[in-house]
Amino acid sequence: MTSLARTEKINFRIDGIAASAGIVIAEVYLLDRRRVDVEEWSISPAAIDDEIAKFNDAVALAREQLRQVRNSIEKDDSEEHSLIIDTQLMILDDQMLLDGTTNLVRSACINASGALRRVLQGFRRNFEAVDDEYLRERGSDIEMVGERILRNLRGSVQQSTADLRSQAVVVAHDLSPADTLQMDRSKVVAFVTDLGGRTSHTAILARSLGIPAVVGLENITALVAGGERIIVDGCSGSVVVNPCAHTIKHYEEKRQRYLRYRQQLQSYCQLPAQTLDGRKITIKANIEFPEEAELAINNGAEGIGLLRTEFMYMARQTPPDEEIQFQEFKRIIEQVTPHPVTIRTLDMGGDKFVSDICLGDEPNPAMGLRSIRLSLREQQLFRTQLRAILRASALGEVRILLPMISGVAEVRSCRAIISQVIEELRGEGVACDSEIAIGIMVETPSAVLLCDVFAREVDFFSVGSNDLIQYCLAIDRGNEHVAYLYEPLHPAILRALTMVAEAAQREGIPACICGEMAAEPIYAMLLLAMGYSELSMNSGGISQVKKLLGQWHSENGRELLTKILALTTADEVKECVERQMKIYLPDVEVGWEFV
Repeated sequence: MTSLARTEKINFRIDGIAASAGIVIAEVYLLDRRRVDVEEWSISPAAIDDEIAKFNDAVALAREQLRQVRNSIEKDDSEEHSLIIDTQLMILDDQMLLDGTTNLVRSACINASGALRRVLQGFRRNFEAVDDEYLRERGSDIEMVGERILRNLRGSVQQSTADLRSQAVVVAHDLSPADTLQMDRSKVVAFVTDLGGRTSHTAILARSLGIPAVVGLENITALVAGGERIIVDGCSGSVVVNPCAHTIKHYEEKRQRYLRYRQQLQSYCQLPAQTLDGRKITIKANIEFPEEAELAINNGAEGIGLLRTEFMYMARQTPPDEEIQFQEFKRIIEQVTPHPVTIRTLDMGGDKFVSDICLGDEPNPAMGLRSIRLSLREQQLFRTQLRAILRASALGEVRILLPMISGVAEVRSCRAIISQVIEELRGEGVACDSEIAIGIMVETPSAVLLCDVFAREVDFFSVGSNDLIQYCLAIDRGNEHVAYLYEPLHPAILRALTMVAEAAQREGIPACICGEMAAEPIYAMLLLAMGYSELSMNSGGISQVKKLLGQWHSENGRELLTKILALTTADEVKECVERQMKIYLPDVEVGWEFV
């Protein structure tokens, strides 16, 4: 089949993950990003120092290569992306990677490539054990740095997307941030990869650069040789190799419709987010890096609804100190003020990323010692982060968001610690917001069942719909055998979301959705109907949701909610909502959401 797909088969279609919206028809440029084949062999004790010197030289060369990439980014006025390269440069200084490799060369008397491959395999196992999809994808950063070092050890030429001489679709096993940031946008019109997910750096950068992309295709590199005609549909997640004339015509028409629709959406960015009957909705952005803040505001966000803080802890041997965290928060607040910034405290398991917190192996890390449980156990870690957040709260409106809350006792313990830290700062003469708003992530079934109690204990709710769906439906999203059961429109999920919104309304506190549901128009209609007052999303989806709001009446929402809560299957709900979608957004085709 592979040879047929490469040379003869017409309209060979393969489906993957829609990573960045857009439709492109062009030729394939095959970029070799397969893992380096590594052989391991024994070396004599006398050769150890030479082998370590080779490794150090390869690391130094990798560092210089990445610095050159970073410099080229700055020259192209793309400073907002430089932090991604800085992250990889930071990994090159990580002692767990460097010492782990050199110590293994010495102790096992093996070659540097073999030792590095073993160390990378250990990192991979740790990251694969992380339940959070977003954090699991961060392991690819370490993999890519390791592969760069391995290529340098072999003396291989680092093939670059900058080598392109004409417009093409880049097809690769995987792409590093350096690959994507070096792309000449006049030449690279789209890319597709074997690996990757919605939250990989490849996907994030594709969206920020406006390059259509489909990832997670598994074996696309085995199906093309380079030079073939290919269609990339980043809206639906499909690619077509060797399309016939009829297929090309179909996609060209779809592409033109999409471009007209996207151009129209730009006019909605800075408009108020309100319904036909005047109901105001607050739309915010989810971000990870400080560089994303300005883009979010420019796209019409009214603040940051979710600032993930994990990026400061990744690939570090020790946790970031108070000053490092404060400076990062300060950069974001200065760009966002007068809008608010909601900072989520550490939402990960410390044993996987922080070497001086030894928790041992956990058989089920998704439900183990992580997130707020880790913070309450490792209180010095928690207090350091809280001091940085509270110091930053003197610079603008800041809210604290506590992740993975499952009981009221956790909230009370956190509040007590926050109060103590506030008093400490006051005693030191350090300014902070002593009345800072404190909210919880509603993402566990127990948080839903106790939402009426929690609504009297906290200042706001933020629903993490991704994890809530996973935990409520007992589904591992990373398991391909059950992933099809991950259904946001499942009646149980809709009832849970309704319970949370109603509890917030009764107590007069805001309720926000900060998962992927917020940016999907088909879901946003339901969330508005339930009574959610805030939606927080990837900044690329803001204009589309604002357009929906302008064509939506609250009365329609109440009627829709009554109908869907009486339905018993996700398919029935989806059919009902899609009918409403065609009425209020007739120019949106399925798959046009900004993923």
